[in-house]
Amino acid sequence: MAEEIQWEYRVQTIGGFFSTKDEQIEATLNEWGEEGWEAVNVYLNNTNSAKVTIVAKRPLGSSERRRRSMPNM
Repeated sequence: MAEEIQWEYRVQTIGGFFSTKDEQIEATLNEWGEEGWEAVNVYLNNTNSAKVTIVAKRPLGSSERRRRSMPNM
């Protein structure tokens, strides 16, 4: 029986209130691609902002869990 793939996800909003440059999106996607991330969705944050939210995933290995960005409590 084939082993089921487990995923880890990454979500980040980039850009400014009035604009997000294509170069900024491209640089972020290229950086993530080098780390093994695959973008699964890119969308405008809301209608009143030019911020872009990127959602990506990559296979989760037993020793590959990404450090979480949440502060320690």
